[in-house]
Amino acid sequence: MSENPFQAPQADTQIIGVKSGKQEDVRAVAVYQKGILVCILIQLVAIAGQFALPADLRLVAAVPALCAGLAGTVFVFLLSTKIYSTGIGVLLGILTFLPCIGLIVLLVVNGKATKILQQNGHKVGLLGASLAEF
Repeated sequence: MSENPFQAPQADTQIIGVKSGKQEDVRAVAVYQKGILVCILIQLVAIAGQFALPADLRLVAAVPALCAGLAGTVFVFLLSTKIYSTGIGVLLGILTFLPCIGLIVLLVVNGKATKILQQNGHKVGLLGASLAEF
């Protein structure tokens, strides 16, 4: 006998949407989605700041937008490799460098992450799923 007869029964939970099918990857999707949501928020605030600030202070709003763009590239790549292939992750990561298309890529990948988390029974709010559920 290789199984422990006193072990509690294991639930047969099927993980949907991630390549590996592991629960750890669903948590990683939630973490990366939070990162993407923060990057989207920073980019939107920086874009609004470009219009609200005078011309000589616009560089102040461009620096956080650049940092959020770089962080968004990393999070999109990491999230895409969990749900798509590595090639698609690299492609989506490169597309985040393009000014308007990058924000669209962030929103599309965020929508896919939300769908995966909801299919696996997690409640997703405005800033993603609560990490306490994992």
